[in-house]
Amino acid sequence: MQRMNPAEVAPQAYKAVMGLEKYVQTNVDHTVLELVKLRASMINGCAYCVDMHSRDALAGGESSRRLFAVATWREAPFFDERERAALALTDAVTRLGEHGVPDEVWDDAAKVWSEKELADLVVAIATINVWNRIGVTMRLEPPAQA
Repeated sequence: MQRMNPAEVAPQAYKAVMGLEKYVQTNVDHTVLELVKLRASMINGCAYCVDMHSRDALAGGESSRRLFAVATWREAPFFDERERAALALTDAVTRLGEHGVPDEVWDDAAKVWSEKELADLVVAIATINVWNRIGVTMRLEPPAQA
């Protein structure tokens, strides 16, 4: 059962996170952004976000085959070099440990993304992780009917 609606209880905080969301929506490639959101949400176990971002990606023209493969992106042949770098960075940032993001992951991303694109990608990954932590903590549930 949902614990609370953070948008109602802390509207200014919700608005601040929504500001980040609007920024990344206008500064990160839409296809990559949806893959990143879905991957981080899978790792974090946010059912609300997995549901929302998979539906958003489908509505945006993404194939169900690629979306299912996000769970096993390293083995799936459906992603290009930039998408793979973004997904690897998503994994590293989302599972951030005491040693941070490995140089190999960062270097691979820096080879295929410009400095500005990479900065925006990191902000996008951080933003979905904020949303995931809110969703999991508040026990947000996906709608029964979509």
